[in-house]
Amino acid sequence: MKALLALLVLTTVAQAEPLPSGRIGVQAGGLGGTGADAERLGFGYQVGALAAWQPMATERRFGWSAKWSFMYTWMFDAGAARVGSQLKALQMDLMLGVRVRPGTNPSRYLTFHAGAEMLRTDQVIPPSMHRAFIGGVASVGVDQYGNLLGQAGVASLEVKLSQIGTGPTTLALVLSLSKTGTD
Repeated sequence: MKALLALLVLTTVAQAEPLPSGRIGVQAGGLGGTGADAERLGFGYQVGALAAWQPMATERRFGWSAKWSFMYTWMFDAGAARVGSQLKALQMDLMLGVRVRPGTNPSRYLTFHAGAEMLRTDQVIPPSMHRAFIGGVASVGVDQYGNLLGQAGVASLEVKLSQIGTGPTTLALVLSLSKTGTD
């Protein structure tokens, strides 16, 4: 009985480890116009940066996140390019989302984000003949925590649909590498 009591006293409740809440990093990807915008926008690549706040502990399966990013974009074979053969743009988005741990691995999470995006191009885009657009944006991806170049970080791969319903719509595949921070 004394042994059982001693075991209960010495046993501590396992505590969840908090994941780093903040992250900041770089991102790059490929993209193309979709639907009617496929010919107008063509295809291209983009590079940029992101910052995210995603507080969560490892014992939780669900969490939330807020993410801000910007991407410089170069589109080739764009029908809307009237000067030169490429269309240049800047995309900035702010998204809120949900993170889901799909299994028991506390370092991998599925992400679902939606929000608003501002798009500015260097040339007008038909049929609206505007250069600045504000519209919806949504993404689905996966975050993998680990060691990146000797630092704690997150590698993410996501599919992002931009300017939903309002402007020239693009579909992108984006890879990001981020350094994580702690509280």
